[in-house]
This record gives sequence, C-alpha cells and structure tokens, in this order.
Amino acid sequence: MSARLGEVVAVAGDLVTSLNADAIATSSSLALFDAEHDSRRVVDGVLFACIRGANADGHDFAAEVVTAGASALLVDHELDLAIPQIVVSDVRRAVGPVAACIHDDPSRSLDVVGITGTNGKTTTVRIVSSVADILGWDCLEIGTLTGERTTPEATDLQRLLASARAEGRELVAMEVSSHALDLHRVDGTRFSVAAFTNLGIDHLDHHGDLEAYFAAKALLFTPELCDLAVIDVRSEAGERMASATSVPVVAIDDGLVEILELGPQRSLFRWRGAEVALPLGGAFNVANAVLAAEIMVALGAEPVDVIDGLAVLPTVPGRFEQVDLGQRFAVIVDYAHTPDGLEAVLEAARAVTRRSLVVVFGAGGDRDQGKRPQMGAVTRRLADRVVVTSDNPRGENPETIIASVVSGMDKSPDLVEPDRRMAIRHAFAAARDGDVVLIAGKGHEMTQTIGSDVLDFDDRAVAREELRRLGGAIS
Repeated sequence: MSARLGEVVAVAGDLVTSLNADAIATSSSLALFDAEHDSRRVVDGVLFACIRGANADGHDFAAEVVTAGASALLVDHELDLAIPQIVVSDVRRAVGPVAACIHDDPSRSLDVVGITGTNGKTTTVRIVSSVADILGWDCLEIGTLTGERTTPEATDLQRLLASARAEGRELVAMEVSSHALDLHRVDGTRFSVAAFTNLGIDHLDHHGDLEAYFAAKALLFTPELCDLAVIDVRSEAGERMASATSVPVVAIDDGLVEILELGPQRSLFRWRGAEVALPLGGAFNVANAVLAAEIMVALGAEPVDVIDGLAVLPTVPGRFEQVDLGQRFAVIVDYAHTPDGLEAVLEAARAVTRRSLVVVFGAGGDRDQGKRPQMGAVTRRLADRVVVTSDNPRGENPETIIASVVSGMDKSPDLVEPDRRMAIRHAFAAARDGDVVLIAGKGHEMTQTIGSDVLDFDDRAVAREELRRLGGAIS
C-alpha cells in the first residue's frame, strides 16, 4: 500500500519524537510505496533507511540511492542532498515503525505469532504453520526454513507482512531471534501471540553474556509488541520470563502435558486430558508441539481440531529427521548446535537406541567460541562413540575449532576427522545392528562454508550417498 510522504511524516514525526528525533527536514508531498535498507534495491518511490551497520554506514550510500531514484531518506543527521529527509537519532530503531507506517501497519490486520528461544523456534513455527494450514487457515511462515535470515530486516519484514495482508492471509507464524530483537527488526510489528521455548547458551559473541541474551529475548514480551504470551515455564528461564512480562501469560507446566511414549518417528502424550499422537520423535518435539498447540488455542482453534492437526504433521526438515534406506542401524540428522540443543537431541536419540549411540558433530566458525567446550562435554557424556568433525568453519581454521570442542571432553573422542563426509563414512562403517548414528549441527542446511568457498553439502543427501556406498541399504 502506498502513502503520501506528508501523511508518513505526520505519523513518523510522532514516532521519531519519542525516539529523540532532531528534526524532520522535509515538507514535500510525494508518494512513497516502500522502505528499503539495501542500496542495491532502491527504485523510484522508496524511502532509503541509512542504517549504521557493523561493516558499512548507509549514509555513505545516500548520494548513490538518490541517483537511483530514492524519493526520501531516513537519516540520523541532515545530509547535503536535495531530497526529502526524515532525521532521527537512531535510524535502526526508527526504521521498523516508519516502514510499518508506509505499509499502513500490516501486522494490525493479521494475527502475527512470534516465537523466540534458543532451541525449538523453527520446529514450533513449522508446527503452527502446518496445523493452521490443516485447519484451513491461510498462514505465512517466516524463519530459518524460508529466508536468508531467521528474522528479516525491518524493511523486508514489513514488506512481507503487507504482501501477506494483500494476499488475504489470516496468520503469520515467524521466528524472532535475539539478534532481531536487539537490532529492532521487529519494532513496528504487533504480535497477537508471542511465545518462548527455552534459553540456552548461544549467540554470546553478539550479546556478551547470558543476562544480555535473556534481556534481548524479553523484549518480545512487552506491551509495545505483543498482546498475549505463551511461555513454557518448565525451566528457570521460562519461569523468569513469565514473571518479568506484564502481558497476559498462558503458562505451560508439567500439569498440562504427560509423555506416554517416545520413538524415533513418533510420540504419544496427553495434553489437556486428551491423548495426542505426534508423528515426530523426541521429548523436545513434544515440548514444541504443546507450545504450538497452546498458540493455536490462544488464536481461537478448538483443542480437538488442533489434536487432529498434530496427528498428520509433515516431517520438519533437518529436525530429528531420519534417513532410512533399509540399513540395520538408525540415522538421524538434526540441527542441534548448542550445548542445550545437543543435550536434548542426544537424550531423545538415547531413548530409541538399542545398542550404541554414535554422534558426528562439530561447531561453526566465526561464532560464539565459548559454547564449543560445553558442546564437547555434553556429547562425550551422553554418546557412546563420538566423531568430531567440521561444521561450517567459515574463516576459522577447522583444526582450531575442533581442538576447542575436544577441550571440553573428559576423555578423547573416538575419532577426529575434519572432512565431514569422511567422518560420516567412518561412523557408518563402524555402526552395528541396533545402533543410532546422529549427525548433528547442520540439519536442513545444504551448503558448507570453508574459507571463502561455499560448497554443496547436505547431511541428509550425504548420508544417503554413504549408505548406498556401504551396499547394505535399500535405495
């Protein structure tokens, strides 16, 4: 939806004044149909937000975007350019509300669900989206499985929400990362329901410590952003989150759910007094499903309909996903890449292991280094055989990353093999009837980044290839 700049300025003026705006340096009246943060995508009728980033300052591209046809700028100081400018003290903080205003606040015409937490966001969003579709609700999914970022930049997010409204969708289910909250990507979005899964150790390279990480997550559960919170309180962080928010809370506790049976591809549990058959394995997936179920009920779905929807869920890519070609041992691929995530998936795999639990895993490069020894410790403690390999080393030396992971173990891994394919091959060659081989860390990802090279590498595809290579699988 387009808006005239005069109208946008009138509304944005109230917004930026509350953010200590210095001035609004324009009186022009022209049409704006979008806001953009990427100078390469600027066209006529767009407001360009000059965001100061970690590696570049959008103000340095202002003259370029004026030439490209930008109709206005969002800046933190007035520039010597003949173009309407909205001047604010913090462009990153203002861009979400301004973009929402340009698109006529699309989130207020939709039910938007935001899910945050260290682990389980992707699966819970997919379950909400799948159950909604099964119930005939037109749902847009935004998250790890649908875009480059877990949570899009503010301008991209408001554009997606506006498109969802224009397409007649009823619901948007999205992952909300701690980065997105800290960097104000969801400012200007109204969440009908905000949900919290859990809090573990992750992203401390960005946040610094767990307290700052928690504080970033807590930003979602404020009256400025959400109407209702659904929080799993079966952890200290969940209890704290529920206590800290001033919005109404639906609390998920032990009295709400009872696990009856767990398998690699199926779980049976009781929720709200009714039996639920879930075609996903692992206790952590039961937690994700219950969170999704409570979200759906909060949105107006009948529990009996939600139970029917849960019974026919599709597999979530790379989340406790089995690779089965008829081999005598089980192969499971999972995205777990934090100490808590690994612990949850290892415990789930252990529950369905008849003999030995074998784990192939590594840690990503150019990311939080402090979690690496903890990942090593929890894996060595819970697995029978441990193969340490590369994940996405990116710009780091794979051997350095591996050494950091191994430093947390109380005894040496059974194998260190930086080549991920060879690590998987060795794990399969040693696996016996009744073993479970868990390949952890990359999940749904289809590439591996080594230095500046981005290589094709999908754990699921490689697992299939290596099983066929063994010759004992059914292709």
